[in-house]
Amino acid sequence: MHKSGYYYSMHQSAHHLGISRLQIGSVTLAGRAILAPMSGVTDVVMRRIARRFGASLVVSEMVASDDYVRGDDESRIRAEGAGIDTHVVQIAGCDPYWMGEAARMAEQCGAAIIDINMGCPAKRVTGGYAGSALMREPDLALRLIEATVAATTVPVTLKTRLGWDDTSLNAPELTRSAQDAGVSLITIHGRTRCQFYKGRADWAAIKATRHAVRVPLVANGDCNSTDDASAMIAASGADAVMIGRAAVGRPWLVGEIAAHLDGLAYDAPSAQARRDAALEHYEGLLDLLGPSTGLRHARKHLAAYAAHARPAGPTTDASDRLRLVTSDNPSEVRRLLASFFDDLPEAEAA
Repeated sequence: MHKSGYYYSMHQSAHHLGISRLQIGSVTLAGRAILAPMSGVTDVVMRRIARRFGASLVVSEMVASDDYVRGDDESRIRAEGAGIDTHVVQIAGCDPYWMGEAARMAEQCGAAIIDINMGCPAKRVTGGYAGSALMREPDLALRLIEATVAATTVPVTLKTRLGWDDTSLNAPELTRSAQDAGVSLITIHGRTRCQFYKGRADWAAIKATRHAVRVPLVANGDCNSTDDASAMIAASGADAVMIGRAAVGRPWLVGEIAAHLDGLAYDAPSAQARRDAALEHYEGLLDLLGPSTGLRHARKHLAAYAAHARPAGPTTDASDRLRLVTSDNPSEVRRLLASFFDDLPEAEAA
């Protein structure tokens, strides 16, 4: 399949069927399923692959605004968007100056959309009054949003949670202020910060934000399948869904869900196409980060690709699974990864 073939044909089919398009400021999406930003996970290689398999939009890993502007190498790599047609950079911080400068810099480097992170629950982020900690500081949150919007000519979006805890579910108020400040799209993760990733995301609780804002709304949290996506839309009233951890090891899932939500057929990738994507991801990380760092970074992805290709069961491949994520030999890792896709039915769904 040509690299742009799937989502081009999907867009054409959707247009023919009269399917409405999601609008983010001046940017029009060809579907309603987005790959979530995940620190240490959604590297540029994974994002390219997900986009090629039909993801409507992909978002960079979270970038600390001050580090990014100061030229930190890790931040630069996280914000990389080479080969992605609609590049989204997610920034985080607690100082309006750095947020504005980071947004300006990201746009200059090719970002088509700037996303503001007010949802990360990690203590290293919230301890500095960034991420979801800003739900407890609505005045500061608004100043950060205003500075970001004022600094750039591209659309600005916001990702946040239901609230800090169950006693302060203030997402509707925060997002209404964000909309009034010029934010073009809102994403709500259906948990509070204090939940982290425990329990189940409360999709119905997102509906309070649906009633509060007019801009497009995206529901996030525990979307693992096409059935989940339909249920999320129904419960939350959102316009689109965002898929996170479920896409690790199967980045094509986002495209499958995008097609499902628009009532379109999805040509599930063959075992060979999935193997080639897994190998592409591995090789791309070695090129991006260098052989040593790239191999270590790849291990979470390698384990997930193997698990989805051939779920654990027979003890005969247990040693191969262990070796896949412990070997320091790139050639051996390449051979082991490919072996998990051997002898799989070509028509097997993702």
